Amino acid sequence: MTGDVSAKAIRHAVDADGDAWGWLAARCWADYPGSVFDRHGELRDLDQVASYYTAKGGQTWSAILDDRIVGTLAVAPSEAGGNVWEVSKVYVDPNIRRRSIATELMAVAEAFVVERGGDQMILWTDTRFTGAHRFYERKGYVADGRTRDLYDLSNSVEFFYRKRLAG
Repeated sequence: MTGDVSAKAIRHAVDADGDAWGWLAARCWADYPGSVFDRHGELRDLDQVASYYTAKGGQTWSAILDDRIVGTLAVAPSEAGGNVWEVSKVYVDPNIRRRSIATELMAVAEAFVVERGGDQMILWTDTRFTGAHRFYERKGYVADGRTRDLYDLSNSVEFFYRKRLAG
């Protein structure tokens, strides 16, 4: 595909989207050496992705292009409490990155959070996912130097990012 492509639709995800979300995550992780995709061990939330986040008070979205899911994003209130929400599961098909799909998903999520009184969004992202870091930073997310070890099959270490939302 060439030119600017934007999602034909962004809709609330449904539990049946879990396999497509898993495919996107696996495809994205494959670009980074050492990332092990363990769908049924470490990403069980994808089995009922919409229900999982809704039960936490959050929401999920799937970006649809040509009748297939090409982007995903989830948000939920942070365990830190207050008006802080955590964004996760941000994946876009690598074949159509840098064409506004992630930007559209993030805008929908941020508006959702602001409508619910949220004033900050946080996220954790694998230190290897350098393309994601650049995207988050362009969208106003700031790393504060904090990291966490996940002790997973990938031996992941993640960076912490935060964005204050205007509301």
